Amino acid sequence: MVCSGCVLGSTRNSVVFGDGNESASLMFIGEGPGENEDEQGLPFVGKAGQLLTQILNAAGIDRKDVYITNIVKCRPPGNRAPLPEESAACDPILQTQILLIRPAIIVLLGSSPTKWLLKTTEGISKLRGRWFNWRGVAVMPMFHPSYLLRFADAKKQGSPKHLSWIDIQEVKRQWESVKATGELEGVRFD
Repeated sequence: MVCSGCVLGSTRNSVVFGDGNESASLMFIGEGPGENEDEQGLPFVGKAGQLLTQILNAAGIDRKDVYITNIVKCRPPGNRAPLPEESAACDPILQTQILLIRPAIIVLLGSSPTKWLLKTTEGISKLRGRWFNWRGVAVMPMFHPSYLLRFADAKKQGSPKHLSWIDIQEVKRQWESVKATGELEGVRFD
């Protein structure tokens, strides 16, 4: 694919659209492809992706049952955060993905997708673990798996890994409710 919407197209190997169940009611949106993703053309296949898969498996969520994408589809140099103009260039693609997948729940992995989709300047530490209503879709910001790789102690109460475990369990509970009844159960939106 030829894309000239931003400078990222000139430095990438692969366009990384997304992967997973295209009828999923649960969607994960990350920041952008890293080196492994750029090489393989699939999102979340490097170390952070392997950790995401472990988190999903531990929560009883099969990766093949969800859809995973990023706000930008080409790798930012050095795995830096996408610039606003790069996110803006890919936004029509992301919006189309969301419209086609039609998830009931979106999990925003990290600060960049959280700030982009929710149009906020607040950081992920303040927003994670809370439900937001975005155009009729329930949205839960969580820490990005690459952030979690920096922490060894997963069981320490209040650690980012512990908080992520609490968050993914809540996502799983709501996803099960959506699958069973078509609705979220007792969610209060911020």
